[in-house]
Amino acid sequence: MRAIVIKKYGGPEVLTIEQRPDPVPTQDQVLIEVKALGLNHAEVYFRSGAWGDVAEITGIECVGLVMHDPGNQFGPGEKVAAIVGGMGRNLNGSYAEMVAVPRSNVVAVKTDLPWTEFAAVPESYATAWTGLMSILSIKPAQTVMVRGATSALGQAAINIATHAGAFVIGTTRKSERAQMIRGLGAHEVLIEGPELSKRIRESHAGGIDAVLDIVGNTTVLDSLAALRRGGSVCEVGFLGAGGPLTLEPVFQIPSGRHLTAFASAVVTGTTAFPLSEIPFQAIIDRVAAGTYKAKPARVFKFEDIQEAHQIMESGQSAGKSVVLVDAL
Repeated sequence: MRAIVIKKYGGPEVLTIEQRPDPVPTQDQVLIEVKALGLNHAEVYFRSGAWGDVAEITGIECVGLVMHDPGNQFGPGEKVAAIVGGMGRNLNGSYAEMVAVPRSNVVAVKTDLPWTEFAAVPESYATAWTGLMSILSIKPAQTVMVRGATSALGQAAINIATHAGAFVIGTTRKSERAQMIRGLGAHEVLIEGPELSKRIRESHAGGIDAVLDIVGNTTVLDSLAALRRGGSVCEVGFLGAGGPLTLEPVFQIPSGRHLTAFASAVVTGTTAFPLSEIPFQAIIDRVAAGTYKAKPARVFKFEDIQEAHQIMESGQSAGKSVVLVDAL
């Protein structure tokens, strides 16, 4: 099979297309013919070596057709999505024509969406749903802020939160993207900057109910400062490039506020966060109906992976980029 491999750690230029043996699934895995795959910032960290030694073939999600399931849970030709489960980290991932994925991280979906549109959904919507609905437990009429709203994950979060009946604030670094965020359903848009929490409290004096923080360690303390008593922040990303966070909880976490996190690449599909908690079929149906606006921002050919990574890493895509894999 053809695969996009990391020859050495570095920039997008280290990604090359080579032939690799077809994967053979274990008893706990499903072999999938990859039709399309979504791109994620986690793969930038894998490629650069920032997260240590990783698998030669990267990629944490894909959509495609089942080729073989030794456990017979999925039938040949069944349409599925697969996310994380060690893909790209300790298992060869989805940047290939075929991938063997832990069965716990595969879900069957019935849809007529084109492969490229289907591929724009799995990881972003699974993470947003888990952060908002399972961890933050948002309710109708609550006020929720999505920091990093123009990212693929941020756009998914706005779709989910507004559909759930929340009052949604979206943030962005670029004022020209404010209208796009409003178009997704956000009720208020703020431009990122130092001490954003002070501006939040100008219009929400008592503080807001919840923050889904995709920017990460550079903003999470300010997100806590925007909360009402009893409010929660869930950190789910590192758009702000991360780095260590030195935290003194007694002095830096406002009393009565809560800080939590969701590490999708580590726990999605485990017994703590099973895929069965995520209503994938309903999510895909809402995408197909246009209730969730989830079309890919950019579509790339398999051969254009270096360009795709350059654009994703530079922040030019303003949404989900996907790669279409040619038929075997």
